[in-house]
Amino acid sequence: MSLTGKQKNYLRGLAHHKSTVVSIGNAGLTEAVINEISTSLDAHELLKMKLPGLNSADKKLLLNEICKQTESEFVQLIGRVGVIYRKSDSPKIELP
Repeated sequence: MSLTGKQKNYLRGLAHHKSTVVSIGNAGLTEAVINEISTSLDAHELLKMKLPGLNSADKKLLLNEICKQTESEFVQLIGRVGVIYRKSDSPKIELP
C-alpha cells in the first residue's frame, strides 16, 4: 500500500495531537523495539515515535528500516520525531 500526498497530509494532522508511544534509544533497532512498534501499530494504526539523536540521513534510513520490518508506511519525519502508519485488520482511521 502506498499513501498519496493527500492521505499523508491527513495523517500528519491526526498525528500532531498524539504523544510519542515508542522511543528508540542509542542501542538502536532491536528485536524488542520492533515487536513494540508492531504491537503499537496493531492497536493505534498511526504511531508517533522518538528517534535517537542521529544526523538526518541516518534517521531517514532508520525510519525506512522500521517501515520495512513492520510493513508500515512512512508518513513524516520532523527533527527526532517520526510518524508511521499501518492499516489494521479492524481499521480505526478512514483515509480520504
